[in-house]
Amino acid sequence: MNYYESVVIDYLRADRAVFVNTECCIQINPGDNPDTSGPHWYCDAVALNFRCKEIFLCEISYAAQLGDLTKRLRAWHDNWQSVIDALYRESMICEFRWPVRPWLFVREDRVPLLKEQLNRIANGQPLKFNPKITPLEKVQPWLFSTFNRKSDG
Repeated sequence: MNYYESVVIDYLRADRAVFVNTECCIQINPGDNPDTSGPHWYCDAVALNFRCKEIFLCEISYAAQLGDLTKRLRAWHDNWQSVIDALYRESMICEFRWPVRPWLFVREDRVPLLKEQLNRIANGQPLKFNPKITPLEKVQPWLFSTFNRKSDG
């Protein structure tokens, strides 16, 4: 876990309506070992927001070019329904059937690049998911109550 992952996790957990599972494995095919069962990803955090009844696949990057994040988002886009099905199955949250969407935390100066990358992934079509983007600069602990952060929508 890099430094900013812990800052973002603290930010998420400060909202008492949000429950977080860090380094959550999303494994497309059921099996005892994700390394042998097929495509899988370790999501930085999966956050269930009971206030807005949404599930967020949180990814955190302060990389300048966002290459790894873009690669992951493209893979998720190409396998979106399987990602959702795997998340529900492996996390035992099928009864919720809440919307699932990526929540991306990147440097503020990288947000335009991220939006460009998302447009490339969509390739002229609508994205299969509706990402939420939050600049890393907005999650600094002095900007919110660390024991009772209100959801930012």
